[in-house]
Formats: sequence, C-alpha cells, structure tokens
Amino acid sequence: MDKKLSFSAYLVIGLMLFALFFGAGNLIFPAQLGQEAGTNVWPAIIGFLLTGAGLPLLGVLAIGISGSNDLENLASRVHPLYGVIFTVVLYLTIGPFFALPRTGTVSFEIGIAPFLGEGSHKLALFIFTVIFFGISLWLSLSPSKIVDRVGKYLTPTLLVFILILIIASVIRPLGEQSAPIGDFIQVPFTSGFVDGYNTMDALASLVFGIIVINAIKAKGAQSKRAIASACLKTGLIAVGCLAIIYVFVAYIGSMSAGTLGVFDNGGPILSGAAAFYFGNFGQILLAVIIALACLTTSIGLISACASYFQKLYPKIRYGHYVVIFSAFACLVANVGLNNLITFSTPVLMMIYPLTIVLILLTFLNPLFKGRQVVYVTTMAFTGIISLVEGLNAFHVPIVAINEFFGHFIPFYSISLGWISFALTGFVVGLLIAAFTKPTSEPIRNEVNV
Repeated sequence: MDKKLSFSAYLVIGLMLFALFFGAGNLIFPAQLGQEAGTNVWPAIIGFLLTGAGLPLLGVLAIGISGSNDLENLASRVHPLYGVIFTVVLYLTIGPFFALPRTGTVSFEIGIAPFLGEGSHKLALFIFTVIFFGISLWLSLSPSKIVDRVGKYLTPTLLVFILILIIASVIRPLGEQSAPIGDFIQVPFTSGFVDGYNTMDALASLVFGIIVINAIKAKGAQSKRAIASACLKTGLIAVGCLAIIYVFVAYIGSMSAGTLGVFDNGGPILSGAAAFYFGNFGQILLAVIIALACLTTSIGLISACASYFQKLYPKIRYGHYVVIFSAFACLVANVGLNNLITFSTPVLMMIYPLTIVLILLTFLNPLFKGRQVVYVTTMAFTGIISLVEGLNAFHVPIVAINEFFGHFIPFYSISLGWISFALTGFVVGLLIAAFTKPTSEPIRNEVNV
C-alpha cells in the first residue's frame, strides 16, 4: 500500500535530482548562449529550455512509466544488441569522452585561467587536471561521507552565490545587450534548441531516473501510478530550478560583450561577471565553489561509469575501471575546453535525436501496443539522419546529400531534419504492425499515460 509522500519528501528528492543534473556546464552554456544571442536572447533561451530542462524531465518520466530497471533495459525495446550499444555510447559520452573531462576543464577555465598569462595555460592545465582527476580517482576508489557532505552543502552554497549574482545583475546591469551573432541572428529559437544538447542532461536523465525511483520507493510510494506521479512532481522541482538559472545566466551573458569582451565559451563570462560585481574575492569564491561542484560531479560520473562497465564486463574489477576512466579523462581534458566542446558536438548531434525519439516512443508505447517493429523502424530512420548530422558536424564533405535533403526534408537546414525521418519511421512501423502479427510478446509500459 502506498504511503502518501509529504511536500518535504518531494522537495528533498527534487533537490537531489537537481544536484545530480547541476554542474558547471549548466552555467557556462547558457552564459555563452546569452552572449551570442544578445538582443535575441529570449527566443534563444526558450529553445534552450526545451532541450536543457524539458527533455531531462521527460527522460526521468520515461524511466518512471516504463518500469525499466535501467537504461539498457529500456533501449533493448529496439533490440538487445542495440540496448547494449546505445547504453555504452551514452555512458562514454557523459563519462570519460566528454562530460567527465569537462568537469576538469571548466574548473580550470573559471578558477585558474583568469589569473594566468596566455603562455602558461597548457602546462597549468596539465598540472591542474592531474591533481583534479587524481583526487577524483582516490575518492571514487574509496567512497566516503566527505563526498556526500560536500555535495549536501555545496549545491545550496553555489545556488546562493548565483542568486546573489543574478540580483546584482538586475539591479546593476553589466551593460547593454549586444547584437546577435552567427545563427542567432536568423534562427535564435532553433539555435538555442540545439545548444541545449551541450548540457547532456537529457542523456543523464536516463541514468538518473533509476536513482529517483529508488528514492521515491524509499519514501513509501510503491504502486506504479504513485511512482510515476512522484517522478513528475520531483522532476518539475528539479527542472524548474534549472530553468530559472538558465534564464538569468543567459540574461547576464547577453549584456556581457561590451563590458567583459567576447569569449569562445561561457567560463570567462561568469568569472568576469563575478569580478565585476564582487572583485577578486567574488571571482575566487566562485572558482572554489565551482571546482568543488565539478569534483563531486566527476566522482559521481566515474563511479557510475565504472559500475555499469563492471556489470557489463565483470572480468575487469571496479577499481581498474576507475583508474582507466580517470586517466583517460585527464588526457582528454588537456585538449582544452573549447576543443572539447567542438569535438563533442558531432557526437551529440548523432546521439541526441536517438535519445529524444526513444523517450517519446516510451510515452507513445500504449498507442502501438508495444510492438517492437515500431521501435525498430522509428529508430532506424532516425539513425540515418543522425549519422548525416554527425558527419556534417565533423565537416565531412557530403555536398550531394546535403543538397538533396535540403530541398526535400523539412527543417533540415536548421539541424532538425530528424523530426521528419522519425515521423516517417514511426508511420512505417505502425503500418507494418497493422498488417503483421507480433513475433514476440509486445512491450508494455508499467504505467499507461
């Protein structure tokens, strides 16, 4: 029998989920978006909110209503082999390839780089990342209460500082909003939508969803409907906090160019804003808080990746995976934050449409009665266009394909051509399902919505 959860229970779990999502990347990308969007910041941030806040909410709900016990189980609705491949790629993306190294580079960009001369950055970055990931490795090998305690007090402290920075920016704006640049001139909404991929929170939501469900069960919710309802309420608290931060940090970024200068990433924008309002003390305080926040995120990502791969291939021990992922992330981090963002873009352009479509299919599951063929055709069609988008982001010359798709595929020119492909695959799957009998037991959501 379900125990009715109190508001405080929802709040605790919601803030826990927010802490899982929230990292330095959630600050640097809206700041950079704001600076590039300038006077077009509002349509841009609306697009960013859809992928940076809305999709993570849907990801958590998808896990909640599906009854899946992990991401691999959910992705296996397409095919067991696809489930393994997709999960491995996702863990590597939010782990040692991109998100994990980013914890080190963002800490360096905000905390160390502003105080260095240009010529000493490479050596300083190397020394810093060795220390940073060395500490991450040590704490991941020997989990201790220090991580929980730091995380428990650190997130509220960082939020308070950001809140003070936001209030200061409203009372005393950095300057005038600058003119938009790049794609934000003509298509600010869709540019913001695609920029939201950089947070990687939609990918992470499919991992964090299980943590939320376990926390909800521990508070007394047992029925499938009660768990789904609690996922919605706690998810709204988490993404609501994210959305508020995104809006105001983007607003700060939109006014920063004239006063602070134009930067390639959002790290110097935040550091510069802290120095503008609070001097060196504010800049140093922000740097310390973000470095510690990134450290706890790093430990969490290393532990999660090591645990999954140890389950997938148990011949290698957990501790060995921790060492491998920490060392690899340290090496990758030394390419620098700008290069790291550049290298991650093609991968995100490929994996994000697949993630979005898997989440949406989970909600639509009752409509096609869980027929596997619908999952297969929809994901196959989406995979085709995702590959093309990834090749474009890698700057592979596929001129003929781009010209053909540009003429016939809606939204292709703004990197949303996957919508048409996904819909086509979905319709094809429905037609095949209507005229064939299932060869296996249909997949059912635990909670129909």
